[in-house]
Amino acid sequence: MKSDLFASEHLAEAATFPGMTLQNAKSVKYTVNGEMHARQGSMIAFRGNLQFEHKSQGLGGLLKRAVTGEGLALMAVRGQGEAWFAHEAQNCFIVEIEQGDALTVNGRNVLCFDSTLHYEIKTVKGAGMTGGGLFNSVFTGYGKIALMCEGNPIVIPVNPQEPVFVDTDAVVGWSERLQTSLHRSQSFGSMIRGGSGEAVQLKLEGQGFVIVRPSESTPQKVAN
Repeated sequence: MKSDLFASEHLAEAATFPGMTLQNAKSVKYTVNGEMHARQGSMIAFRGNLQFEHKSQGLGGLLKRAVTGEGLALMAVRGQGEAWFAHEAQNCFIVEIEQGDALTVNGRNVLCFDSTLHYEIKTVKGAGMTGGGLFNSVFTGYGKIALMCEGNPIVIPVNPQEPVFVDTDAVVGWSERLQTSLHRSQSFGSMIRGGSGEAVQLKLEGQGFVIVRPSESTPQKVAN
């Protein structure tokens, strides 16, 4: 049988080392030898001896998710084999976190990650409960995390002389050492006249980077 479908860029090659790699722009391949964690429902194929189980986040984690709406339902993948992960054909990117690093990420942008990374829901400092309440998932430890994004993300450097202001619906994540606060860019008079649609942003200051996607959040799909 012949087809462009069988071109090398589409074929899943045999794994040469454990861990995650990009299969293509829309999916991640993870060679499991032990345990890894992924977003529930994100597995699209696997081969080998693997078990997929609900990963409990403890009572504290469940309460935080119930109150904040942040976080994600996780599954633990255990055994030996290969698994492929994707979500709604979003673009995928791999970030390697080193010991001492910390990355804060919106839970909607997490696809899968190494079990050596620690995950915790935290309030965005300086944001409080205004603007709908801002909470993110903070990853520490060491290992790789696969992020996903609608479109190609924009990584903006932040330095002490140039704070960056981002739409809270478009932000994917940022380096944890940045200081955060809410910034109001719309005057009261403008709000009275109907507003600009850009009333409040997240202000990031310090030394690091922020990742944004080229669109604001879209409404969640309603199950039939």
